[in-house]
Amino acid sequence: MNYSYVIIDDNQESVIETKAMADGFSELSFVGSANNYDEGLNLILEHNPQLVFLEIDPKNKKSNLSLALINELYRYLNVIPKIIVTTSKKDLAFEAIQYQVTDYLLKPLARIDFVKLVLKLKKTAGLPEKEVDLESFKEEDPKNSFIAEHDTPTIAEPLILCIKSYGDYRYIDTRDICYLQADNNSTDIHLNTGEIVTAFKTLKHFENVLSFPFVRIHNSYIVNSSLISRIHTGNAVCYIKNSNAKIPFSKSYKANIDLIISEISNGNYLEI
Repeated sequence: MNYSYVIIDDNQESVIETKAMADGFSELSFVGSANNYDEGLNLILEHNPQLVFLEIDPKNKKSNLSLALINELYRYLNVIPKIIVTTSKKDLAFEAIQYQVTDYLLKPLARIDFVKLVLKLKKTAGLPEKEVDLESFKEEDPKNSFIAEHDTPTIAEPLILCIKSYGDYRYIDTRDICYLQADNNSTDIHLNTGEIVTAFKTLKHFENVLSFPFVRIHNSYIVNSSLISRIHTGNAVCYIKNSNAKIPFSKSYKANIDLIISEISNGNYLEI
């Protein structure tokens, strides 16, 4: 059984880390993320995910993230999603229990937290625990955790993106997308053929619906990190394979660039 989830956290770096951890579990399916109370509420009501990873002690107090979001959900939904609190503060656990949250995970998150969460979900659903391969989570070196998870024989089908406009259905294999560029309230999708397809959705929309390897690195750009051939941190640009495109990245998304560098180095990698 798959569980759809959203991440609501004011810290974008924490969003990336939580998603990267959850991506290692085939049972968890990413829907989107939000950085404040209002966006988080709208995201849940629009997509009705089964799980919500929620930060309740935000660094940015203007985000208004707290357990009060749970009360607000009861105003609109008969059955609310399972809430998994993710925070660095232990002393909010008792209050969270009063809200009947499903789990309370302390940052920095550990893979074993997600192993336990998936097992708990399966037990609640009455599914056999053996469906979770515990052997793949026996790790001596945390740096190898990403590799261990991706050595499983399961191969996901490529995501096909449908751009629909007035009866015109344009199908795009997301593996062919090099990067996405904001253009006011629309988004230009740049393909590896050199073609540009315009979608009348904001870049924020695509950030919410596209999962890794698509990573936002700038207010105006989301890049397919699997097609990056070079990252120049001094000039703050990324280069795309078999292309002359140079995509800038901004300081506010530096954590996402660090994640891309880390993921590349975790593969079959040799640094000289």
